[in-house]
Amino acid sequence: MAEGWLRSLAGDHFEAASAGTKPVGLHPLAIQVMKEVGIDIDHHRSKHIDEFRDQTFEFVITVCDHARATCPFFPAAQNRLHWSFEDPAAIKGSAEERVAGFRRIRDEIGRAIRHWLETQPPVP
Repeated sequence: MAEGWLRSLAGDHFEAASAGTKPVGLHPLAIQVMKEVGIDIDHHRSKHIDEFRDQTFEFVITVCDHARATCPFFPAAQNRLHWSFEDPAAIKGSAEERVAGFRRIRDEIGRAIRHWLETQPPVP
């Protein structure tokens, strides 16, 4: 969801790449709730972090505590940030409760990215 938000809000200024240490595919509820806010992530794919190990990044942002603990060190990353969000896939409960959890986390991520973008210098 974070990649979708960043691409939607600042796609002209940042190139977003999302990956995990144990990719399992896009969760259908993530696709559903992002479509509700007009962001189509259906074409995104779940990637392993090793695909990016040799690339240079201005920012590496982890979005859950597990990712922070298991994300390898990127020596070429200029800035490393951590935003602690609950893993929406781990939410238990009824279908309605799970969708509500995905929506809540979607909105939290969106607010965090909007705030972060406001702190970045203008891109020429």
